[in-house]
Amino acid sequence: MNKIIERHQLVLRYFLVFGLVACLCFTGASEVLAASQDAKVPRVKFQDVVAKAKALSKASFQAPGKDLPEVFKKIGYDQWRDIRFKPGRSLWVDQLFSVQFFHPGFLYQNPIIVHSIDRDGTHSVPFSSDHFDYASNELKGHLSNDYGFAGLRVHYPLNSSKYADELVAFLGASYFRALGKGLSYGLSARGLAVNTAENDGEEFPLFREFWIVHPAPGAKSITLYALLDSHSLTGAYEFVVVPGEETLMKVKSTLFIRQHVRKLGIAPLTSMFFYGENQNFWRDDDFRPEVHDSDGLLIASQSGEWIWHPLIDPVRLLINAFGGGQPVGFGLMQRDIDFDHYQDLEARYDRRPSLWISPQGDWGKGHLELVQLPTESEYNDNIVSYWVPERSFEPGDSVQYAYTLSWHSARHRKLPQSFVEATRIVRKSDGAMFMIDFAGEEFKTVLANKILEPDVWISKGGRITGSQLIRNVVTGGWRLVLHLQLDKLEFGEGVLPSQKPAIEFRAFLKDGARAVSEIWSYTYLP
Repeated sequence: MNKIIERHQLVLRYFLVFGLVACLCFTGASEVLAASQDAKVPRVKFQDVVAKAKALSKASFQAPGKDLPEVFKKIGYDQWRDIRFKPGRSLWVDQLFSVQFFHPGFLYQNPIIVHSIDRDGTHSVPFSSDHFDYASNELKGHLSNDYGFAGLRVHYPLNSSKYADELVAFLGASYFRALGKGLSYGLSARGLAVNTAENDGEEFPLFREFWIVHPAPGAKSITLYALLDSHSLTGAYEFVVVPGEETLMKVKSTLFIRQHVRKLGIAPLTSMFFYGENQNFWRDDDFRPEVHDSDGLLIASQSGEWIWHPLIDPVRLLINAFGGGQPVGFGLMQRDIDFDHYQDLEARYDRRPSLWISPQGDWGKGHLELVQLPTESEYNDNIVSYWVPERSFEPGDSVQYAYTLSWHSARHRKLPQSFVEATRIVRKSDGAMFMIDFAGEEFKTVLANKILEPDVWISKGGRITGSQLIRNVVTGGWRLVLHLQLDKLEFGEGVLPSQKPAIEFRAFLKDGARAVSEIWSYTYLP
């Protein structure tokens, strides 16, 4: 069940993430970034990071103590991007997996501590300005060598044996992104969300320390550990990254609570939806038919239902809660990968990844939440989804979560046999017309000669005055057409967009009493 939560007084910061790091690409190398051999530290294991997080949780949160010089705080994105890491200084240069680093500056001002782990032990990876080329001489020499990196990225020959592509990047708070073969950066994941969409503001935990395990020769994966820290909690994370057509990240986390936490967001995803075919929007100053990193939230429930909830750019903050217990999987999808629907040769929205989460073990009672914020540009991430445990957390509590992230193209669809291919809407002064296209191989085979029927539910605020289910002779699927009549509002009600009630829909196709398609779930703002 999808419950709509609307809060008109809530102030949230937009999710501005490191969306532009995909522009940074590098080639070949000879020198190797040195890992300090001064201290002979035994090989760190995940349980050592867990113990460190537990010990850290017993003390008050201490913000990173180093202050970035003003010259780096004031630079814009372009200046920050022009500070290039020297490929020859990569960690494990010329090996299958190699690691490069981000320079502090712009939005990324908190330093991280980095270690490498090999068979000889654990070694620090020190920051040095010598690892970077500075496009501007005004920036060089202003940062001491004990400051720290802003983030890191792992390189791997994902698309060609001749070039090590950027595979995964950790940069900014607890944000990270990865790629499957043939894809470009799009949506982001986070280690954790704390009090998202709450009236007293969101807390952004940060990864402040990393340990990178040196892969053995010929290894098909790379492992990283990370220490999470914030005012309310600490955490230890293990990431096992397996590159491929579908790049997998196996995640384990152990969290320790410092102070009362009303709401945790587990496995949070952050994306952007500016406009698409469902909003019937065409800008006078933009030639592109659609602009988005993701176009819907997909949920696979324990009951066997598949739910597809198309995204929107709402006129006000919109929060949807999806019950039904712990899902088999969920994720933000870029289901539409037709270049003709975007026409953007630079951004290549048709190559943005979908991200699917498969929970491991028992996450307990809770619900999925989808937050959608209004945005006026494609440069603000305005979509976030996550799992919310039913319980709150108190100081001294500890909890573990494990899951697998799949970064993949919609060509590798995690879909039922029959799915929603498109949603189009024609708005009217007193209602709207919805056209929902269902597609899938099942319609062309076992259901080819069946007479199907729609099952439609609508919440308060409107009524369905007519519906038609039409066979789509082009795709072999079906088109469901719904005619919405808005209820008359009381005097003074609905004068402003923020006062008009949201209307929720659910619809699917059935053969007799049997559902034969995924469920189309939609929130319409008149």
